[in-house]
Amino acid sequence: MKAAVFIDGGHLRVLVRQAGYGYNPDSIEAVAHACVAGDETLLRILYYDCAPYRGTPRLPVSGEPALFQGSDEWLKVLAAKPQFAVRLGMLKFRGFEPRRIPITSADLSDEDFKPRFEQKGVDMRIGLDIASYAADRSIDRIVLVTGDTDCLPAMKRARTAGLQVVLVQFPKQRLARELLWHSDFQRLVEWPLQD
Repeated sequence: MKAAVFIDGGHLRVLVRQAGYGYNPDSIEAVAHACVAGDETLLRILYYDCAPYRGTPRLPVSGEPALFQGSDEWLKVLAAKPQFAVRLGMLKFRGFEPRRIPITSADLSDEDFKPRFEQKGVDMRIGLDIASYAADRSIDRIVLVTGDTDCLPAMKRARTAGLQVVLVQFPKQRLARELLWHSDFQRLVEWPLQD
């Protein structure tokens, strides 16, 4: 049975870090391969994420410039791995927000705020790729690593086209009921990572 693994990088990053592991191209690759069952032939691993934000917005209290210059080198390393395809959305800066609510001090500093970012285009790319695989039937099974219900229309489309949808669950992770309702199988995957 031919399968492709679809990974929502923002979702996986949170889970890996909560479990106490490092997040890097090797750990992503290990997790992706752990998601494939013994009766499946892996065709491709599609990884969806955003490159780090680069820019110089003004801090909310002092007005001084804040430099954000994260590296996307790790995404290039991941894209070069066998069977990987990296699909990138955009990471948008949406201003600063208070670190604690309610705000209890009238004497605020820049340290009382944290930047807020929003991923754009990742869910759409996942949906388009799932629909594309459903249309050309080059795989039999979609193995999906996400917690986002925005994927529901694409999951429904895949199942309507005759593909099986496997929803991956990691230890201590809770999945939305709606995701379970629109998948064929739920697969519990243990962390294949080292401390």
